Amino acid sequence: MTTTLITGANKGLGFETARRLVAAGHTVYAGSRDPERGWRAAEELGARAVVIDVTDDASVTAAAKTIEAEGGLDVLVNNAGIEGRGEGNSVIGAADVTAGMMRELFETNVFGLVRVTHAFLSLLQRSAAPVIVNLSSGLASLTRITDPASPTHAYPGVAYPASKTTVNMITVQYAKAFPGIRVNAVEPGYTATDLNGNTGTQTVEEGAEIIVRMARIGRDGPTGGYFDAAGPISW
Repeated sequence: MTTTLITGANKGLGFETARRLVAAGHTVYAGSRDPERGWRAAEELGARAVVIDVTDDASVTAAAKTIEAEGGLDVLVNNAGIEGRGEGNSVIGAADVTAGMMRELFETNVFGLVRVTHAFLSLLQRSAAPVIVNLSSGLASLTRITDPASPTHAYPGVAYPASKTTVNMITVQYAKAFPGIRVNAVEPGYTATDLNGNTGTQTVEEGAEIIVRMARIGRDGPTGGYFDAAGPISW
């Protein structure tokens, strides 16, 4: 039996990923900052609820102790993230971005990911086939965002792409440091979720496809890669 933790699993891509992995036979811990929302989601999913706020050391440590006591972990899906839009759901462009905005996004998207990964590394290393899936974005690709022919080129924001490009680097470095763990970054595509004010053009079912696929890879699967539903993508 494969045991999986998904952060930010009470809604959106995290919820759909949890639903699919439960259906595939995983024992899923649905992580959520809000205990009530987390319990409701877990009950609907047939998953186990665990309170985990990726920005809080004590919360992450407590979640790790709970999962360790209940048997350990095989797969970690670092899904929790924010985009940080402004008034009227507008993307905050370069002229208006501040250090404070950058710090807030990095606290969740980058430092939160590292905090959770660090806390669960020892559990993953005890697994026979450990996997880490990091939620990235097509906006993290320097190749795409610098190409005038790419749809991502028009995105005016600074903080969110920068945070996800950092996630890509973290993914590569963890993959090199821990060759026994399959560590990959995924681009789910422009999916309609609360993160972007439901402006995305894909459904959560479509967006979760690559997350689920990479969460289910075996010991001989890829590591240190960056993938969307069609396959590897350019950094």
